[in-house]
Amino acid sequence: MAEQETTRVHLVRHGEVFNPRGVLYGRLPGYSLSDLGRAMAVRVGEALGGRDIVDVTASPLERAQETARPLADRLGLGIGTDARVIEAGNRFEGKTFGVGDGSLKRPEVWPLLVDPFRPSWGEPYLGIATRMRAAVADARARARGHEAVLVSHQLPVWTARSSYEGRKLFHDPRRRQCALASVTTLVWKGDRLVAVEYSEPAADLVPVKAGFGA
Repeated sequence: MAEQETTRVHLVRHGEVFNPRGVLYGRLPGYSLSDLGRAMAVRVGEALGGRDIVDVTASPLERAQETARPLADRLGLGIGTDARVIEAGNRFEGKTFGVGDGSLKRPEVWPLLVDPFRPSWGEPYLGIATRMRAAVADARARARGHEAVLVSHQLPVWTARSSYEGRKLFHDPRRRQCALASVTTLVWKGDRLVAVEYSEPAADLVPVKAGFGA
């Protein structure tokens, strides 16, 4: 029966980005995968390539499109683009971010930090959750009874997961379970979300400090 169909939507975080200056790159163009990031993307393709995936869609940013490529090629699928799964907007784009050697030591940016619950320095968490859930719903509709992939970024993926699991969207970024090239899988039986799964196909490739941005 249709109501018992199992549909999975895999939310994939992109691989490591080439970022020698250590800036918060956010939505800035021109930030592509590093050599290690490309190896991570291959791992994602290997991990998901044998699954019943009928749709591969990615954020418009280079690093997400590049992460999707090995999987799409393995499956013989094109890569769709969905701006709703793009990185979160952030007022610190292009800047280094830290207390002693970055933007945080400059008094002119302190007013941006007044409300961590919104947050005041970037796109509201609720807005991120809303656009991600809309993209997931469309991906699920396209793949009904099968599986779909959305390649996105750390904060959007974690915010979407928190929303589906009923947690507060405000959180400590250090406690996100969303490593580079990780896969967060939402599982539906019919129209009922029954499970959230998590895996790290490239766990052994992830550096101790993965750099900035998402």
